Amino acid sequence: MWLFYVPDIQDDVQLPEEEAGHCIRVLRMKEGDRIRLTDGKGFFYDAVISAVSGKRCMVHIENKEEQKPLWSGHLHIAVAPTKLMDRNEWFVEKAVEIGVDEITFLKTDHSERDVIKMDRIGKIAVSAMKQSQKATLPVLNGMTSFRSFIERGFDGDKFIAHCEPGSKLLLQDAVAAAHNSLVLIGPEGDFSPGEIDMALKAGFKPISLGPSRLRTETAALVAVHIMNLAGQNRE
Repeated sequence: MWLFYVPDIQDDVQLPEEEAGHCIRVLRMKEGDRIRLTDGKGFFYDAVISAVSGKRCMVHIENKEEQKPLWSGHLHIAVAPTKLMDRNEWFVEKAVEIGVDEITFLKTDHSERDVIKMDRIGKIAVSAMKQSQKATLPVLNGMTSFRSFIERGFDGDKFIAHCEPGSKLLLQDAVAAAHNSLVLIGPEGDFSPGEIDMALKAGFKPISLGPSRLRTETAALVAVHIMNLAGQNRE
């Protein structure tokens, strides 16, 4: 059954314009057809199309179902975006499909990009949430300065992946099941020495993602996958 995103759901609700267009014009659904909705807040809704008029599509909610958590802990990835926007969009799409709770874009000393179009990122995240049949949309944070970000509190395990020499645990050995986890991923030129020192003093633990030198978006996705695997609920 097709899944549609409706952030504000009531007993009788009108689909957002883009979702209504897909429902009516692309899928050619009509009054009486059954569809499934999510509010992006952890719930699915079974609904029936009650009226179609022009570009408007009204639906009536018949049942509400909470999706059981697919993993434990709050999984947060903070990454310096790449210069090419399509690589950032690819990362967001795949990270949401795998499963993550929060994504933050970092402005670092060596950042290749200062601006992120969050409207576009939001649409990609919604599409990935629906495609992967999830009922929760991750929190998406726009460009945030590195210093202000690491000074914020985080109730959980904090890690920084960097390429400087030194003793580091592999992330898969450092991340713990059922723990909140935050991983920092730097730009192509890596975090600056000053940023690494700042993060370590703020309680971030240095970690490695393996012997291969990974592109930023690949490293971020690997980190998401490792956190997700550690936290998966297997019941």
